[in-house]
Amino acid sequence: MLATATSQDDSATLLVVDDDRDIRMLLANSLGSRGYKVETASSTRDMDQILARTPVDLVILDIMMPGEDGLSACRRIARADGPEIIFLSALGEEQDRILGLEVGAGHYLPKPCSPREILATVRAALRKRGAIATNESGDVYVFEGWRIDLGSHELFDPNGVLVGLTDGEFAVLRVFIERPRRVLSREALLAAARGPDSDAYDRAIDVQVSRLRRKLRSGGDEIIRTVRNEGYLFVPKVVRA
Repeated sequence: MLATATSQDDSATLLVVDDDRDIRMLLANSLGSRGYKVETASSTRDMDQILARTPVDLVILDIMMPGEDGLSACRRIARADGPEIIFLSALGEEQDRILGLEVGAGHYLPKPCSPREILATVRAALRKRGAIATNESGDVYVFEGWRIDLGSHELFDPNGVLVGLTDGEFAVLRVFIERPRRVLSREALLAAARGPDSDAYDRAIDVQVSRLRRKLRSGGDEIIRTVRNEGYLFVPKVVRA
């Protein structure tokens, strides 16, 4: 269902999901004036209907809504080939932002938020999406029985089962694959995975690494090791297939 963003990211299709009509209209008008095609939904049920019929590049998602909340919806739609997800929520505490990243969002903006900041975040998310979509590398690597294809963005466990990764998880894993057996600081991981102009914070990397560890857990073997006060180390030997 993904509509790949081109180098002209303003050709992308965005979906605003919020039960507040004023916010939906404000964002639709603001982002639409920048050339984006903007769809709106007042609930996750409406969101699902739009996603079923329309290729969407990016979803701006509220959390507190009647019926299914945004966190639950994000868990359902966050996947490597799915749309970028930006949370825009009145829940702005650190634990709220961390939880938003844990369930698969790439960015988290607390309300109230200026249209300029939202626009900048949308552009940053679409640049990342475009970089992923235009990556033509077909490099395949193996480690501890696992197999990862950096071109197709697929990870297979030792039994050959495809493991679902979000864009953020894949970006961090790719950095480890390209720099195995080296201690990488949080800052280095953040810059390599999200770009030097990223507005993310160190704790976001901790979240992504924690999620990767759970998905890479196999037979009790340690794959990503924490090096106290320094960062993380990808333990296995990585070999090009």
